[in-house]
Parts: sequence; structure tokens; C-alpha cells
Amino acid sequence: MDRSSPVPLYYQLSQQLEAAIEQGALAPGSLLGNEIDLAGRLGLSRPTVRQAIQSLVDKGLLVRRRGVGTQVLHSQVKRPLELSSLYDDLEAAGQQPATRVLRHLVEPATARVAAALGVAEGAEVVLIERLRLAHGEPMAHLRNHLPVGLLDLDGEKLAETGLYRLIRAAGITLHSARQTVGARAATAEEGERLAEPEGAPLLTMERTTYDDTGRPVEFGSHIYRASRYSFDFQLLVRP
Repeated sequence: MDRSSPVPLYYQLSQQLEAAIEQGALAPGSLLGNEIDLAGRLGLSRPTVRQAIQSLVDKGLLVRRRGVGTQVLHSQVKRPLELSSLYDDLEAAGQQPATRVLRHLVEPATARVAAALGVAEGAEVVLIERLRLAHGEPMAHLRNHLPVGLLDLDGEKLAETGLYRLIRAAGITLHSARQTVGARAATAEEGERLAEPEGAPLLTMERTTYDDTGRPVEFGSHIYRASRYSFDFQLLVRP
């Protein structure tokens, strides 16, 4: 701890604990010990330690359990804004991704889906609806529309791996995408599906993906638990 820094001590501690969780030094399920012990070991006041822990509880990285103490949860997934799938990002972060296929069918394209995929409104498109989990906990609800005949898909394949891997395995080169990120409150149904209370903050993402010929091959409309997930931006100054 840098006591000469203008950065509050509780914030310095919370940042160090968060880094330890993300780097695996504090593994999921491990206990931090009580506030008195932590304060004594670190030479900090108990209110400082309590404030640092509470900030990480609010982020969903720690949980206070009665009779157990303060326990580490899984680290928040920080997804880079690049053309990658959630499955790949979770796997790279050591988050043990799993998929529950909710629906896989052909349906008429709405005006929104038709505009994204460059087909006529009402034309048949493939809908894939999935729940993505990490360490057995729900992370995101995914809805993807694809042109009919793009590739051969079945529920078993979709449950085993990510959609982008299957698209690439079919010989399709993903080249670019247009993406919009937003946020809103969870409905009761969404909260139940994602293990969040009604009204909890959710991140939203819509993406249209194109192959190397410029053809739209996928339109995704996804929602993520904001307590477990964030998008990571890198901003550059224009020359």
C-alpha cells in the first residue's frame, strides 16, 4: 500500500484483490478471512478493509456467506471488442464454458433480422437460442440468426462448442462485424434465466458479422449479466 498516494487505501486494496482474483492467485471458493485478521495483517483499519471488500462484493467478485466468511467468486469476464465468440473468450479466461441449447429452428425473418442479413422480410432464416454458462453459472442469453443453408448445424454440435468455430470449420472466413453495445434492466423472465433479480443491470449487444466476400453470415442479439461481464475498450487518438 502506498500511503503517500492520493488514491484511497481502500481502493488500492480492492484493486490488488481484484487483480489477484483475475490472475488466479485467489481461486474461486477460497476464503479471504475476516476483516479483523485482514486489517491486522495489512496494517489497515477495519473500515478501510470493509470498504474494499464491499466494493468487490458489489462487483460480484466476492460474496459474504453467513457462518463461512468472505469467499471468492469467479472473476468477471472482460471481453475485448474484437471479432471473437463468447465461447472462445470464456475458454481463454479459464472460465469453463458450457452451452444449453434452448431453441434451434427455422422461422420467418422479422424486418430487423432481414435488414441485418440482407434477405426479404418473411424469408426463412435459422434461429439459434442458447444459454451460455461458465463454471455452471449462467453468463449470457444468446440469440443468433443465420441464412438458411449457410452450414449444417445440430443441437449436439451447438452444445459442444462456439458458433464461430462451427462457421469457420465450414470453410467460411469471418472478416468483420458491426456491433452495438448497450444496457438495460432485466425483466422477470430474463432475471430468472440469468440468476439475477428483476431490474438487475444487463449488458446488451447486437452484432452483424460478415465473411471475406462482404456477405452477412450472422446476426446476434445477446444479453449479459453486468455483475459477471464487461466489454473492454482500447481507445486511440486520431493523428
